Amino acid sequence: MLINKKKLVKIKGDASFREFYRKKEKSKSSIIIFSKKEKRKNLLIYDAINKILIKNKFIAPKLIKQNYKNNFIEVKDLGKKTALDIIKKKKNKLPIFKKIIDLLIKLQKVKTTKVKNFQNKLYKIPLYSNKVLFDEAKLFCDWYVPENANKNKSQINKNLIKKIKKLLLSLKQKNNIFVHRDFHVSNLMHFKSKLALIDTQDAVLGNKAYDLVSLVDDVRYKTSNTFKQKVYNLYFKKNKESINKNFFFYDFEVLSVLRSLKIIGIFTRLAKRDKKKLYLKLIPYTWKLIDLRCQNNELLIDLNNYLYKYFPKKIRNKHAN
Repeated sequence: MLINKKKLVKIKGDASFREFYRKKEKSKSSIIIFSKKEKRKNLLIYDAINKILIKNKFIAPKLIKQNYKNNFIEVKDLGKKTALDIIKKKKNKLPIFKKIIDLLIKLQKVKTTKVKNFQNKLYKIPLYSNKVLFDEAKLFCDWYVPENANKNKSQINKNLIKKIKKLLLSLKQKNNIFVHRDFHVSNLMHFKSKLALIDTQDAVLGNKAYDLVSLVDDVRYKTSNTFKQKVYNLYFKKNKESINKNFFFYDFEVLSVLRSLKIIGIFTRLAKRDKKKLYLKLIPYTWKLIDLRCQNNELLIDLNNYLYKYFPKKIRNKHAN
């Protein structure tokens, strides 16, 4: 079975190698996802994670048809409205974030770690190990430093790598929780008055604080520091019996900074390698998030002081609108 793209309606894509199309037949619609590059992750693993979620009573894109050989799958259409679209229209945004926090808490209770994919092979959710976290944060060294440091690039990176490794070794909590890995309001669909999960292909077993970081310190959706604290408090109040307050907040801040370094690296790579320069305008706010989270922890303060030495405000803000 082949698909004629001319008969489909193209949907705005994301930073991945995927292409999304809406297929309409009479009163029904579905989504066709094409992915030639990284197709195992974007098609096979994506569906496997969605199967796990659906099994655990979450709303996620259910597979209708697959044609892996020809680089596409067809999934259920969850509509056009994201949680962000709804939030933007509300004066009081906290009630929606309460629902999102409830969804996150439910997600963190998922214990299913294996599933048969549509090729009838067993897929096991991987561990979000320190090596993976390191490789992600190192994207800052690989892409942003060469583009923005005037001199001593190799020495800057050598010292940065040491500081990143120290931060990783300082994390307090276990890697044993289902982590979506990109849990923010643009990846939640508002479907039949409920919240649905998309963009699930990167799910891992990791730190309990990670998805809350993605939600609270969302680089695409700017919120005040006061609002960030309110959302954080919503989560903590519902979890205070099961988490160590100090350990959790420590990991939250460390993971936020590591995630922001990764994102700055990815956005720089998207601009240089893939010619997707629109992501550069998000870098100044990502730097602000690093500043916010580098105030309470000696290792983070040391890291930020070092970063300021080579990347002062002039460099951090160079793509600001």
